[in-house]
Amino acid sequence: MSPILVRPVREQLEHDRIIRILQTKFRRRFDVGINPGMEQNAPVGGGPSAVYPDVVLTSQDRGRKIEQIIEVETVESVNNLESLAEWVPFGRLRPAFHLYVPAAMADVAKRLCSDSNIPVSEIHSYHWVGDEMRFVPVYKAPAEGRKHVQAAANPSSGMTGTGIAGPNTPGASTIGVAAAGTRKSDTSKPKSKPKPRPKPARKATKGAKAKSAKPAKPAKQRAAAKPSGRSSKRK
Repeated sequence: MSPILVRPVREQLEHDRIIRILQTKFRRRFDVGINPGMEQNAPVGGGPSAVYPDVVLTSQDRGRKIEQIIEVETVESVNNLESLAEWVPFGRLRPAFHLYVPAAMADVAKRLCSDSNIPVSEIHSYHWVGDEMRFVPVYKAPAEGRKHVQAAANPSSGMTGTGIAGPNTPGASTIGVAAAGTRKSDTSKPKSKPKPRPKPARKATKGAKAKSAKPAKPAKQRAAAKPSGRSSKRK
């Protein structure tokens, strides 16, 4: 029970009865701890910061990891004060936060989570059909939202928590629609044409190499090199 709320006796009895029904429902898959009324049997956390949701679902493997926490509300407890006092702290915890509310208060619960940006994983409504209690899922956070919910309990990851998207929540998804963030390819910018490659210089031929290798002789040296037509006189 919330420390700020005193339910009517009839509502409190119904509240505790629903907690025990949920205990029976989940006991095959989890180790179920319950905190009906003012009892504090199954804490989440330790020391003075420990909290006591109505239902605590723990895995049955060796890790004993808390998988889900469930808060059951009645008509009187679905209000803004209760959402700020309990739903906000529960939504910031590492386990998935599930909220169970009367069928008539489902829309009010979704609006409160949207207005306060409460990172709730699922919202279920409940109602009686004869002697049988029926649970109906009315909201489920998208996969991306659930990642943010888990990261909200781990600030070192650099991610922030997000709740049910409202009309004024920038970048958030609407209720019941997955926020699939896909990157659009930028086709507006024209592709730049590749620059033409410079043509390689032509290789010089053998004749040109030979001519360029021999330096030109001066005119005087060419004249001296020519043999004269006169024969030398004998002494």
